[in-house]
Amino acid sequence: MTALYIILISAGVSAALSVLLATLLIVAERYLVNYGQCKIDVNQGAKEFDVRGGESLLAVLRNENIFIPSACGGRGTCAYCKCKISAGGGPLSPTETPLLSEEEIAKDIRISCQVKVREDVKLEIPEELLLVQEFTAEVERIRDLTHDIKELRLKLIDPPRIEFTPGHYVQLEAPAYEGNPEPVFRAYSISSPPEDAEHLELIVRLVPGGICTTWVFQHLSEGDDVHFTGPYGEFRLSETDAPMVWIAGGSGMAPFWSLLRHMKTHGIERQTRYFFGAVSKRDMFFLDEMKQLEEELSWFRFIPALSGDEPEGEWDGERGLITEVVGRHVDSGDGLEAYLCGSPGMIDASIAVLHEKGIPDERIYFDKFA
Repeated sequence: MTALYIILISAGVSAALSVLLATLLIVAERYLVNYGQCKIDVNQGAKEFDVRGGESLLAVLRNENIFIPSACGGRGTCAYCKCKISAGGGPLSPTETPLLSEEEIAKDIRISCQVKVREDVKLEIPEELLLVQEFTAEVERIRDLTHDIKELRLKLIDPPRIEFTPGHYVQLEAPAYEGNPEPVFRAYSISSPPEDAEHLELIVRLVPGGICTTWVFQHLSEGDDVHFTGPYGEFRLSETDAPMVWIAGGSGMAPFWSLLRHMKTHGIERQTRYFFGAVSKRDMFFLDEMKQLEEELSWFRFIPALSGDEPEGEWDGERGLITEVVGRHVDSGDGLEAYLCGSPGMIDASIAVLHEKGIPDERIYFDKFA
């Protein structure tokens, strides 16, 4: 037996013992340690309740129908479930530190899924989260928009209606299935207009290896029941009449598809140029619908662009990265507002271009699809 073999065996045994010890500690804390009853105070008495100590604050809140956004299933990786804890949160854990800025730490912001309830807790969350509900809906329709993007149309069951603002999102629950041992939640912008309060539409783009998108593409069927919470979010149209530049790609279409139809219904006539980027023509969708809206709405213009090498004759629209196209069309950002939805990389690159055009941060609104 070589020395290297002995070292590898020792390392494997050590790792296995570490996992076993961690599991035993979790089980012991959950079932053997008794922290007694703990009082949870939300927003200085707006809601108070008693719970048995030992679970995460995120789980405790969810059990009380207070739904804080979370996309990682409580694993402490997404950093969505932040809240302010003024008392009772215990010391900051090593899993929280990388997810919080120094300013957030100074303001007592914590990652709620990583905070164990071991004593009375006082916390603060945005008031609108107290209005978030859990919904059950039936999948009324699933249709392919592109080779890797599907649209879900959901018929609400309980509650039977939802009120939201265009730009809001929901957290869709992917249940346990083969390859996914426990339910997870993922955020998706609402693509339907709020005027149809009995339905909800979502645009879902396939992420290779993605837990929720794999469920949608391989397991979900029309007629199935689904669960989601919402609405969430701060992305929405401002109350000014400033002309706008919209920039999106892929499933970033969703909030703009909701917003555009809402504006049409309510006669909101703000000059709008919508730049939508894709790699190839097969990645484009709603082209006919956008053309129709251009003909109906004098204030709206849709500018799609392809960044890939589409053969000549297959595409007669704009070419290049969407940031390059924006740069060619926007001469000056004077008086403009910008609205962006898509990947962090696309949004960061777009913001840089908008800054060059003279649009300050306070007139740039975005929703990063991480």
